[in-house]
Amino acid sequence: MGRHSDGRRRRLLVPALATVLVLVAGAAAWATVKTVRARPTCEQPAKVLVTASADIAPALSLVARGLGLQCGSVEIQTREATQAAERLALSDGSPRPQVWVPDSTLALRRAHQLGADDVPETGASVASSPVVLAVAADVAKGIGWPDRAPTWAEVLAAPGVVPGMPDPARDAVGAVALLGLRDSVKAAPEPSAAYVATLRRFSANTLGAETDLMARLPGSSDGGGTAAVTAFPASENSLLRHNIEDAKSPLVAVYSTAVPTLDYPFAELGGITPQQRPIVDALRDAVLGDAGADAISKTGLRAAGGQALREHTDDPRVSPQGIRAANLPPAAAVDELLNQWAGINLSARVQVLIDVSGSMNAQVPGTGLDRMQVTMQAAAKAMHLFKPATQLRMLAFSTRLDGDKDYRELLPMAPVAQHLATGALDKLARVRATADGGTGLYDSVLDTYRTARREWEPGRLNLVIVMTDGRNEDPRGISRPEVLAELAKLQDPRRPIPLIGVGIGPDADQAELTQLTSATGGQTFVAPDPAKITDVFFGALSRIAGG
Repeated sequence: MGRHSDGRRRRLLVPALATVLVLVAGAAAWATVKTVRARPTCEQPAKVLVTASADIAPALSLVARGLGLQCGSVEIQTREATQAAERLALSDGSPRPQVWVPDSTLALRRAHQLGADDVPETGASVASSPVVLAVAADVAKGIGWPDRAPTWAEVLAAPGVVPGMPDPARDAVGAVALLGLRDSVKAAPEPSAAYVATLRRFSANTLGAETDLMARLPGSSDGGGTAAVTAFPASENSLLRHNIEDAKSPLVAVYSTAVPTLDYPFAELGGITPQQRPIVDALRDAVLGDAGADAISKTGLRAAGGQALREHTDDPRVSPQGIRAANLPPAAAVDELLNQWAGINLSARVQVLIDVSGSMNAQVPGTGLDRMQVTMQAAAKAMHLFKPATQLRMLAFSTRLDGDKDYRELLPMAPVAQHLATGALDKLARVRATADGGTGLYDSVLDTYRTARREWEPGRLNLVIVMTDGRNEDPRGISRPEVLAELAKLQDPRRPIPLIGVGIGPDADQAELTQLTSATGGQTFVAPDPAKITDVFFGALSRIAGG
């Protein structure tokens, strides 16, 4: 699409973009566009379901409306990319899409990594959005903007800058921004040390997404004056939307060619029927053609090659120039970056197994509490050790605790911040040991470890923790040689999941726990005095997490 000198066309940017923003902000989990043109003889109308990230979904909807289908429909489902990847790999029973357009190829890799074999690892890019350092306007003016464009290194060296980060483990913006941070310190006397120091600065304010960080800008209408941040990675598209919606706290886009753009790949999934194929082809061709370019221009996104499809004269805080950004590195290189981030960030994905067998009712001398109570107190306190974005699941285990299973879920996998906000500590305080339950250790550890392997997430410390005061007591379950052999089969050096054993009290079998944990590259920690379990648990987590 060519450039337009017509002033009326330029002035359309803000109202057109604002209109689309209303559509995005008001979208529920399902945003449906049906374009049915059924003929009287149309006997088998087909429907194509498209899952898309929220910022590209409005453009896809506009394109779908213009297809003029004769026998069929297109339905657009808006879903965050990481959540969509997980649901494609581990179905929740909802209808499976035929097409997926996430914000980044990283999402395709993630789904494939989780086991979604019908998800390709690449797809044709339908749009792009540079990943920028979003800087509070007052800060940007202090380092020379708008007279000149500052660099990431200049922003980070400016006095008083408070950086933040969207969680790289779940947000593509945060993941690719790590490349920009590494590039920003390449001229330092010791680049590796400077990079680690930079990551630690950013990790202090790691939140779930860009919108969470925008809410903490000084002067934000969302009340972000407390614990404010003034610079953080964001997509250019989200920065444009923010500047329209919240004029009190404008952001300036600072660019880096070392950071890959969001590329919005068009991925065709498995199971497309002969009736659906023409619809998928028509949608793909339209999105990649002139209709797609026109629709994408209305959203503030760029063309796949980085060209600006509209002149942003209404917002001089973004660049109208074409962006030639770095290519997305191979998956192994991205995993290495994310693992380094996790190592300094204490960001984790943790499965915690807690023994609730009858022996946990034993009293702990000098405390007035039993082993169950001191253990749950330690677990509750440990929740504050992790970052708010850490993903945590807790399970209780004994024997036949849930039908034939030896374990049941206490807390589902969710961010620690969510657990703390929804009464998790009160729930843990109410957990009691089963009066006559044995210790179903082996089956519980193996099943939980298999879950952790299936759900392994890059960019986090993936851990399984088992806290027990005894040894395996399940004659119906798997044997020790069998559990050790199965744990050995589940090992992947590129995707480590250490099992951490915490023995509680004098009856804990340290040798048994050590055999289990050693099979995974983990460690065993024992508190002969259960009253010291909190200190032991904190010490274990700090050593494993590199804190």
